[in-house]
This record gives sequence, structure tokens and C-alpha cells, in this order.
Amino acid sequence: MKKKRVLSAIKPSGIPHLGNYLGAVKRWANSGDENDNIFFVVDLHAITVPQDPKTLHRETRKAVSILIASGIDPEKATIFVQSHISAHSELAWILNCMTPTGWLDRMTQFKEKSDKKSVSVGFYDYPVLMAADILLYDIDEVPVGDDQKQHVELARQISKSFNSKFGDTFKIPKGVLPETGGRIMSLSNPGKKMSKSDEDQNGCILVIDSPKEIEKKIGRATT
Repeated sequence: MKKKRVLSAIKPSGIPHLGNYLGAVKRWANSGDENDNIFFVVDLHAITVPQDPKTLHRETRKAVSILIASGIDPEKATIFVQSHISAHSELAWILNCMTPTGWLDRMTQFKEKSDKKSVSVGFYDYPVLMAADILLYDIDEVPVGDDQKQHVELARQISKSFNSKFGDTFKIPKGVLPETGGRIMSLSNPGKKMSKSDEDQNGCILVIDSPKEIEKKIGRATT
């Protein structure tokens, strides 16, 4: 039986936390025999906000090493860095020229953040780059959390529109939500997801935290 081709990505913005591990990385490591897996580090997505180039390079290498240390076997999966494949940005430009701004105006993350501060064109447009990431590889499934489900739907919409105009070019991807672990909440604020960028790091258990650090964070958790 032909294996499903599955694509997932991680942003090089700090050490993955428990939510990243349970909702994504652990599943990636356990599916090496049953799927044709493609995993990559999205350094182009990271620059939608200001980055120090040296820090970004270091964090990108660290993200790749953590994927491998978490059990993803490079012999059973494809692992790469997004910016190393120029086709990602090239296809994104082509899809940009076909994507109405109205589709992007509906993106929840842009609407939430644009109310708080000035954001870049890249932040507005990164869902199209995400669509290019997916459509390049004839992907069957894209495991996502709640916050990324809308972006996979945009990729489906773009691919259907492209195919209707130019013939059967792209496979229509399917977004898949994990049965468990898709939304691990902050220990200090149960009303929002655990996040690496949270100012209160007591709410976030990192995969490299020591047992003592984890015990201390859980002990301080809001109940």
C-alpha cells in the first residue's frame, strides 16, 4: 500500500515546549514507518518579525537537532530548512498573484495582531507562503493545531482555484487535528495556549527543562 505523504514544520523561535512535543514532534517520531514524512524548519516564516541573522541561524540549527534528538529518524523522513529550497518562495510569489486580498483579510491571526501593533506585509502574506510549502510536495495530510487549521483551509482554497484555471496541478491537502495534545494550555494562564513567547515562562514546560524545573513549574501552576 502506498504511504500517505505527510508534511509538518516547526518555527526556529526557541526551544519547543510540552505542547509542541505532545501535539506534533512525538507523533512525527512515531509515524516514521507508516507515512512518507517531510519535516522542515520554517526560517522564512520566522522573519515575518524582526530577527538577528546570527541568532536565527543558530536557532534554526538547534531546531533541526531537537527534531532528531526527539526521535525523528533521518533515514525514515526528509528533514530540511525551508530557505534552502528556493522553490518555496518562488511558488509563493506565483500564488500571491492569484490570491485575493479578501482571503487573507479573513485570517484570524492577522486580525488579532494587526489590532495591537504595526505588522509587516510578510506577516499579512505568510499564509500564502504556507500554502506554497504544502502544495510543492503533493501532500496528503498536514497535521495542525487549532490555530493553523484556517491556514490549511486557505491552501486547499488556493489549490482548487489554481487547478480550475490551469488544470490538475496540485493535490488538495487535508488538515488533520490530533485526537489529543492539540491544545496544551499555559500552566500560569489556563485561558490560553502554552507558548514559547509567553513573558511568564512558568507557564511553559520546555523539552530541555530538568526534572527539578518541571516540578517547580507544575507546583506554581494555576489550579
